[in-house]
Amino acid sequence: MPVISAQTRSAAPQADLPALLKVFADATRLRILALLGREELTAGELARCLDQAPSRVSNHLRVLREHDLLQERRVGTTIHLRVGADTGSALAGGVLDAVMPSVLTGQDHEADAGRLSQVLAARAQPEDFFDKVAGEYDKRGALFASGQARQRTVANLLAPGMVLADLGCGTGYMARALAPLAARLICVDQSEAMLAQAKENLRALPPTTAVEFRQGELDALPLEDGSLDGAVMGMVLHHLDDAHAALLEVLRVLRPGGTFALLELAPHREAWVQETLGDRHLGLPTGEVVRALERAGFHDVHVDPVDDRYCPRPSAEEDPAALPLYIVRAQKAPDA
Repeated sequence: MPVISAQTRSAAPQADLPALLKVFADATRLRILALLGREELTAGELARCLDQAPSRVSNHLRVLREHDLLQERRVGTTIHLRVGADTGSALAGGVLDAVMPSVLTGQDHEADAGRLSQVLAARAQPEDFFDKVAGEYDKRGALFASGQARQRTVANLLAPGMVLADLGCGTGYMARALAPLAARLICVDQSEAMLAQAKENLRALPPTTAVEFRQGELDALPLEDGSLDGAVMGMVLHHLDDAHAALLEVLRVLRPGGTFALLELAPHREAWVQETLGDRHLGLPTGEVVRALERAGFHDVHVDPVDDRYCPRPSAEEDPAALPLYIVRAQKAPDA
């Protein structure tokens, strides 16, 4: 049964025969035309019928559009495609009608038709779609280039005008995440060279955030009592011989009710980090960190697991490690 009748076509300009033969020489394009001769489908539905990547199907659709072999119907932002009686030229119709019987009787079309039935059944029950794909959805539709959109959305729930600090800021990788949340951000590190690198890395911070860089030790912070609404330490405690003095200082510079969050390495066995990265401890047990915070005077201390890994490299030529992380959150008592 011909998909398009050559006798009913519009009097479109005759296409170049060698070019048309090249279009029809591709088996996938013929399978697309066979499907669209049966049903009106979207590009995504076609990809599922063909069991091919959407990008590959889109490339074939581009070629078919260039030769006026498709018709489009728009519903909102969705484009529905079909092959109809007024599609293409008489020459194209004649060539297509000649080759289509062999396509319709081939094994590929039989398999395509079976998947087409599934696509049409799913179309009839759209309310079941998310129930069916829930287990795979994170792999298909929950990926973001940087995660900044999610961070900025969450930031809108926080009170404006906060004064925050990145303590032991290093090169400023934690400060980049803090900046959109703060009216004023103070970066503290004992290394002058690290602070210089942080300044360079943070040049592109939003102009709404005032950023200060202060050199100082963690056990003698260059900050006033009760001057911070919140503070973070990212990957710092495992560099310290004794964290108690540093935690006492954090408590001092927080306002009553202020929040402290730290990101830390769980225990691991990559001993090379001590020489390569200056680590004093191969990670820290969560219980040890919780007890240290409580001993320093923090309250409401709890551990948050984090779906992430720290991936340092022993050298540029070696594969990175994948070290487990956790977050601990604590508060200064409101009446302190």
